[in-house]
Amino acid sequence: MPVNTIPPVDLVRQYKLISEEVDRAVLEVVRSGRYIGGEVVKDFEEQLAKYVGSAHCIGCNSGTDALYLALRALNIGAGDEVITTPFTFIATTETVSLVGAKPVFVDIERDTLNMDVGAIEAAITPQTKAIIPVHLFGQPVNMARLMDIAQKHNLYVIEDCAQSTGAKWEEDLTGNIGHVGCFSFFPTKNLGTCGDGGAVTTNDPAIAETIKVIKEHGSAQRYYHDVVGINSRLDSIQAAILRVKLSYLDQWNKQRREISQRYHQLLAGIPGIQLPQEIKGGYHVWNQYTILVKNHNNNEKTTRDDLREKLQENGIISMIYYPIPLHLQKVYHNLGYQKGAFSVTEEAANEVLSLPMFPDISPEEQEQVAYALRDYFA
Repeated sequence: MPVNTIPPVDLVRQYKLISEEVDRAVLEVVRSGRYIGGEVVKDFEEQLAKYVGSAHCIGCNSGTDALYLALRALNIGAGDEVITTPFTFIATTETVSLVGAKPVFVDIERDTLNMDVGAIEAAITPQTKAIIPVHLFGQPVNMARLMDIAQKHNLYVIEDCAQSTGAKWEEDLTGNIGHVGCFSFFPTKNLGTCGDGGAVTTNDPAIAETIKVIKEHGSAQRYYHDVVGINSRLDSIQAAILRVKLSYLDQWNKQRREISQRYHQLLAGIPGIQLPQEIKGGYHVWNQYTILVKNHNNNEKTTRDDLREKLQENGIISMIYYPIPLHLQKVYHNLGYQKGAFSVTEEAANEVLSLPMFPDISPEEQEQVAYALRDYFA
């Protein structure tokens, strides 16, 4: 029998550490009777803007809505193209499709699993309007090179920071480098709430004002509607929880970095796997610790899938992000991409395995993970 069951993330463990503060913050909102908007939301927006370094922060319903609002505010729509990665959660591209634009993919780098910045220029056409870099698993994209390309071709940059709150490229935090930063506060993120939530950051006051109008049913003044909008609010209870957690974010990210270093040491030298690394110039916040497992099987089940089953038998729950690249998803068959279009992405999709990663995982639990991996490959 397994010594201990290790989940991919343990939200209950985190809650117990800050339960008094969270409970008090939630009760204050409940007792106030102000459940939508109000000072709690405004204060969180100001705190996150200050943390990221941006002039403006607008809370919204989710990271998906944050991307949609950013695209709308930049007037991206029918006839436009947006360059991004095929190796990410579908929210990145479904929002592009929802505004009527076309996602255009470039392959990823094997070492970082982020979009290959060197492949961007070849994908630019007269219809290209924006680039969406995704700071995947907490690893920042090389934003210096990307911003140079964007400025050269007069393109907008929308940073997908869903997994990278607190990550940096050189001295700048993600979300404060491009024209707009989009954040998710889904519970499993580095800064996660107890439900859905998101935010948009920008230094452009016109973009900020446009987003505020769109997210409030297209209304700058109640009952007067200037554009077609949506209902996308960050509710007060979630904002209250996020205010508490934001004060712990740097500490938790530091713990994640220490955990990643411990994994590096424990897993070093295991044949058949590639360990993740931090890009030079970047500050990785390790939303996931994702290894690549080379396939040595000759049957339909990959080595990765076989390993995952063996880990589970040992009480270790690992995750696969993402098994089917976006360019091969049924919803995007109309884009015309075929299998083999992005070889690095497709190879990674068959090899990635995310090990348990959360700030409070113990050294003993990490040793249990490492022992099971070494035992499998022995």
